[in-house]
Amino acid sequence: MREIAAALVTGAVKKITMEAGIRLEPDILDGLAQARERESSPLARNILDLLLVNADIADRERIPVCQDTGVAVVFIELGQDVHVNGDLGAAVQLGIQAGYQEGYLRKSVCDPITRVNTGTNTPAVIHIELVPGEQLKISVLPKGCGSENMSGLTMLAPSAGISGMKDFVVRQVVNAGPNPCPPLLVGVGMGGTFEKAALLAKKALLRPLGMPHPRPDVAALEEEILTRINDQGQGVQGLGGNNTALAVHIDLFPSHIASLPVAVNIQCHAHRHKEIVL
Repeated sequence: MREIAAALVTGAVKKITMEAGIRLEPDILDGLAQARERESSPLARNILDLLLVNADIADRERIPVCQDTGVAVVFIELGQDVHVNGDLGAAVQLGIQAGYQEGYLRKSVCDPITRVNTGTNTPAVIHIELVPGEQLKISVLPKGCGSENMSGLTMLAPSAGISGMKDFVVRQVVNAGPNPCPPLLVGVGMGGTFEKAALLAKKALLRPLGMPHPRPDVAALEEEILTRINDQGQGVQGLGGNNTALAVHIDLFPSHIASLPVAVNIQCHAHRHKEIVL
C-alpha cells in the first residue's frame, strides 16, 4: 500500500490549476494552427491568428488565456493500492482555492439561488474513479460557461438510432451559434444513464485533440459528425468559414434496451486542462 500525503495533493492541484489557466496544451495550439491553414474565410483566418497570438501572450506573460477562468472540474483516478493520508476531497478543494488565488484567476462560482460568490472558486466538481495500481492521477479542467451553457442532453428512444444521435449532436452545436466561442471541441457521451452520458461527454474532452476512438465504427462517426458540423458554415466565432469545430470525441457505455441517452458537452477554443500523476 502506497501512502500519499494530503498536502502533496493540495500542492499538485494548485500547480496544475494555475498552469491550466494560462497555458494551452500543444495539441490545442497545433489544432488552431492547422485550422488556420485550411480555413477558407479571410476573416476567420484573421481571428485564428489572433487566438494564437492571445495564447502566446498568456503563456509568456503568465496571465489567464481567457477572462472566464471557469468552474474547476477535477477527474481523479485513484489507484486501489494508494492511501491518501488525510481528506482527499478537502485536499483537492484547497488546491483549487490556492491556485485561483495565487494565479490571479477570476473567481466565478456562486450559490445557485442567492447568486452570492463563494469568493474562492470552490467547491470544485470532483469525479473519483477507482483503478488498479498505486498511482494517483489528477486532471483539472477549468470549464468556462459560455460553452458549458450550450451543452445538452436528450433521452432518445432506441428507435431514433445512430441517425437520431447524429442529428441531435449537429443540431446542438449549430444552434449554439457564436455563444460557445468556436472553433469548438465537442464531447459526446452515448449510452449509460442520464448522468452517465453527461459524465462521458465531459470526460471525452480530456482525450488528446482529434485522437480517434479506438473502435473504428465510433471513429468513423466522429469524423462524419465533425464534417457535418463544419459544413454548416457557422465558422470561427460564428462569423462564417469551415472551422466551427476542431474535433468530435465520442465515448460510449452500455445502456438499457429501452433507452438511448446522448449528451453533448461543448468546449470553447480555449480548451484548458492539465494533469499530473503522483
